[in-house]
Amino acid sequence: MAGYLIPVAVMTAGYSLFQTANNTAVMHSAASDQRGLISGLLNLSRNLGLITGVSLLGGVFALATRDAAPPGPDTVALATRMTFSAATVFIVVALVLSLRAHRPCSKKLAVGTTAVQPAL
Repeated sequence: MAGYLIPVAVMTAGYSLFQTANNTAVMHSAASDQRGLISGLLNLSRNLGLITGVSLLGGVFALATRDAAPPGPDTVALATRMTFSAATVFIVVALVLSLRAHRPCSKKLAVGTTAVQPAL
């Protein structure tokens, strides 16, 4: 039981620390009249990520256990390792995409506006 509860407690603490800092940074960079919209988009993206992740990882687990009915402990252990390996790959891909897309911005822009580059 401790082998399950301890990792879940650590993940929960990490998730809550990340979400607080992430939401604060995003809301701070939003114009005051756009904060309701931005808050809704944050919640939508979080839920879409949850649904997509659960679907993909559930599919990986189901694929790994498809030949065993009912699956034994060894099959479940292998499927769990495959699921966590796939999750690690997804996290690394998301991190790379996020780092490549990150563009520091010094000015706050309202949603739907673009920065105008001065003509030379």
